[in-house]
Amino acid sequence: MNIVIEKKIGKNIRRLRERAKLTQEQVAAKLQTNGCDVTRSAVAKIEVGQRHLYPDEIILLKEILCATYEEIFDIK
Repeated sequence: MNIVIEKKIGKNIRRLRERAKLTQEQVAAKLQTNGCDVTRSAVAKIEVGQRHLYPDEIILLKEILCATYEEIFDIK
């Protein structure tokens, strides 16, 4: 994936997290309780496009953020 796309997806995740009124720490905790080894720092890096997302993280983020895949992957 290229950096422009990763930054757009990260921006989407941040927007969705804020819409859900969750902190980065809360998102990380929810990911951790569902088996993903993700820290608050990793969530921050995802949001700025500095860390890749794994499929299991994407699936859980969709649920945690009450989002659709279209909302997460909207790169327009």
